[in-house]
Amino acid sequence: MKKIAFLCFICLITFGACSNSDDNNSPYNNQMNDDDNDTDSTNIDVESLKILALGDSYTIGQSVCETCRFPVQLKDSIATTIEADISVEIIAQTGWTTSNLINAINTSNPSSDYDLVTLLIGVNNQYQHKPFSLYEAEFPMLMEKAIQFANGDKNNVIVVSIPDYAYTPFGQGNSDSQQISSDIDQYNTFAKSYCDERNIVFVNITDITRLGLEQPNLVASDGLHPSELAYSKFVGRLLPIAIEKLQ
Repeated sequence: MKKIAFLCFICLITFGACSNSDDNNSPYNNQMNDDDNDTDSTNIDVESLKILALGDSYTIGQSVCETCRFPVQLKDSIATTIEADISVEIIAQTGWTTSNLINAINTSNPSSDYDLVTLLIGVNNQYQHKPFSLYEAEFPMLMEKAIQFANGDKNNVIVVSIPDYAYTPFGQGNSDSQQISSDIDQYNTFAKSYCDERNIVFVNITDITRLGLEQPNLVASDGLHPSELAYSKFVGRLLPIAIEKLQ
């Protein structure tokens, strides 16, 4: 009987050792070990986007607030869709012709790493009665520069049509407002044709400005330039294209 009891005691010790070994290798213990070694490896990378807007009074936003001009409205609208640190640089002044813009670009020498570049130029060529041949020669030069600034990618460039100031109180005071519209059409037709031939995006906003007489709130307080509301309508057409390009 003593021998049998001794053998039972040995078995109990052996079984207990095996049970402890199994517990150490149990899925629960493995999970606990994995949790203990787990660290938060999430890396939040804040993307940055750069926009360059080239132009004249329509780009700098004559007679509207700084946040009302279309490049800034566009930036703010993009920010509601794309989480990024977005900056916008504007090279534009009231009264600038294509020649003035070229000179300003050469002076400021922008970098070539912009994610999006807009170009709106030509109204002062028309207003100052410059020969149309000057626009024909200098618009392509500005397009080349815009593409260069856009990482050398024409797909990152948007050309915006020239507004028609004939449909403003100032334009109506002109002796021949119909000629203004005809001239603007000539400039826009050339720019659109140039862009279409090279598969560059051209966005027409001229029709919006031609509502200026029947919808006076589309004209700024100076009676000549687009209002904040008009610029918001520009952005309504630009935004989907910009989002597609930036994404």
